[in-house]
Amino acid sequence: MIFAGTNTQAQVVKRVHPNWWWGFSGAANFNTYRGLTQQLTSSLSVPTAFRNGNDRRPYGSLLMEYRKSDVIGFMLNVGFDNRGGKFDQVMAPCNCPANLSTNLSYAVIEPSLRIAPFSNAFYLFAGPTIGINISKSFIYDQDKVDQLRGELSDVRKTLFGAQAGLGFDIPLSRKESETQMTLSPFGSFQTDLLQSPRTIESWSIYTIRAGIALKFGTGKKIAVAAPAPIAAEPIIITQVAEKEVIFSVRAPKVVPLNRQVKETFPLRNSVFFDMGSSDIPNRYIKLDATQAAAFKEDQLQENQPNNINSGRSSRQLAVYYNILNITGDRLRANPNSNITLVGSSDANPVEGKLMADNVKQYLVSVYTIDPSRISTEGRDKPVNPSEQPGGTKELDLLREGDRRVNIESASPELLLQVGGVSSPFMRPIQIKSYQMDPLDSHVIFTTTGATELYDSWNVEVKDDQGKIQSYGPYYADQASIPGNTILGTNAQGNYEIKMIGKTKSGKTIVKQSSVSLMKMDDPKQEGLRYSILFDFDKSKTIESYEKFLTEVVAPLIPENGTVIIHGHTDIIGEEVYNNKLSQQRATDALDILKRAIANSGKKGIRFETYGFGEDLNMAPFDNKYPEERFYNRTVIIDIVSNK
Repeated sequence: MIFAGTNTQAQVVKRVHPNWWWGFSGAANFNTYRGLTQQLTSSLSVPTAFRNGNDRRPYGSLLMEYRKSDVIGFMLNVGFDNRGGKFDQVMAPCNCPANLSTNLSYAVIEPSLRIAPFSNAFYLFAGPTIGINISKSFIYDQDKVDQLRGELSDVRKTLFGAQAGLGFDIPLSRKESETQMTLSPFGSFQTDLLQSPRTIESWSIYTIRAGIALKFGTGKKIAVAAPAPIAAEPIIITQVAEKEVIFSVRAPKVVPLNRQVKETFPLRNSVFFDMGSSDIPNRYIKLDATQAAAFKEDQLQENQPNNINSGRSSRQLAVYYNILNITGDRLRANPNSNITLVGSSDANPVEGKLMADNVKQYLVSVYTIDPSRISTEGRDKPVNPSEQPGGTKELDLLREGDRRVNIESASPELLLQVGGVSSPFMRPIQIKSYQMDPLDSHVIFTTTGATELYDSWNVEVKDDQGKIQSYGPYYADQASIPGNTILGTNAQGNYEIKMIGKTKSGKTIVKQSSVSLMKMDDPKQEGLRYSILFDFDKSKTIESYEKFLTEVVAPLIPENGTVIIHGHTDIIGEEVYNNKLSQQRATDALDILKRAIANSGKKGIRFETYGFGEDLNMAPFDNKYPEERFYNRTVIIDIVSNK
């Protein structure tokens, strides 16, 4: 901060600031609704739930302030607070729009602590709020025709909340006047303090308030001698302390070495072609007519590849690389189904159609599919391209992802409609695989703020005998080490953890923790795994999969079980952005599953979420081929029973 002195002017009189102020205020409440609202009264539940909403409503109060000094004071507002608004429109089962608005309002008492940190007109305030409900009416209509009015049931009579805000006092009267008047613009944030306005459902209200207050106070005037000039003081610069990184460690109670997993593996509906070639790449498994006659999709559910432990996700890729044979088997088993093969080649639709024709030729000649059931077309770009107009970075990788043949069909026997009727994923395959060092066996190190404040950080792990293991350097906010790696040949052990960070200013920061680990080898332990895949499309959110998560995944979560949700991205894009994107998608999936579990009545379920971004050590697949990068754009949900 920079402080500079000035010469003061002589004064004959000086106003003493009033200690007590009285007045009134008016404001606009910008109310935001979150959560679920469907049951309006004890006897009325609307057919489609309302989730979000917002509106502007009035606020007014009488106020009193006591300012003990130029810094500390007390405020009290008593008034009317309207928290009403309109929910976002939804579609009722009649395929007509439905609307819901409320007139929820309270008589409020708002005591606050007032702090003017710089001893001037700027001030901060914060404190609790107490609301007594005086109105809870609603209006519900469908297609603006069938309008219902009433009062919401199960509304809390008294609502406790909190507020925090800021303001600025603008003097309207002369300094020598005994009666002082100020105009004070202010803004504040209102929260329900973890207490929803109703005792049912999950509706919550957050409010940003903007308004103005008029205050009056009476102060005395005193005569003072003109002070001597004050010489300008030198500029003093003080250094602001660096922010702190918060370090925490999550360690498992026991370390499972491996786990058999029943995985619902999503099938990407794309065959990716090498640059410069319209032939089906050799990495895709192609059979002759005799082998195809004996091929059954069910074979892929049990068979394990020979190199199950030598390559990352070799089990899953062994399934995906049979995509042509899976398609042929499904077409053969469902003679009334049809497909469209859409080939995309950069600025060359003719080559794109040739790629699609080559896939068709394989299905017709090897699986004897009637050619009339397979149509082909060519495009220069797929419908959801990876390369965006104006993009300049990592174009080679993006164009590899756009050079593909997509398998499209309206037949449910071929595609699973996850995320709506435009789902790009084929019906998944149920497979059994083994996880070596599953994620719940890892020790997770979290250094919140490290990306912003550290150049890098390392972890040292010291056992009871003083042996030190070093890991790193790390550059993101989170790192993971399998517990089995730390234990080595030991069955159990106690460890001191030391995080050593290098700040961007060159300082070394050390933070410490400790963990205890113990191996568990239980070959009978099983888990479930589900995955959600994303195209290279920032606008596509996980909310598209709410029906799948709610109706398919949530019912399989057992009481007292553990659900581990981890997000990943490919290596394309900025690392910091990818970390945030993967964490946000994992958090969105968590919110959907929590709502579903709350409605089911299950108890004792523990959730963990992680966003690993493009971390190569944690990525489920490599990034050599475009199909691997596409499979890395995922949120994975692991379900582990309490056993």
